[in-house]
Amino acid sequence: MPVNDAVTDSVTQVNTNVVGETPALAGGNLLLSTSQALGVSSLNSTGANQQGTVVLQTSTVQGINALFSTGAAVLGRSIELVLEPSKK
Repeated sequence: MPVNDAVTDSVTQVNTNVVGETPALAGGNLLLSTSQALGVSSLNSTGANQQGTVVLQTSTVQGINALFSTGAAVLGRSIELVLEPSKK
């Protein structure tokens, strides 16, 4: 069965177009996926930095509270020793 030459030329042009566009599309997809991966990694590092800052602040507050409570404990013990009569 003979095929019309116009149909053959049309199919050849479409195939050539697809083959010609493939490297550009592959490169575009590579750049898109790479940029998305870099964006996600920067968001992850920002979140980790924020969590580290929260841990730093809470440990600082706990350390200061420990320093203040140590002074109160020492003061309370010394007042107790002064107020209690000595047992000799």
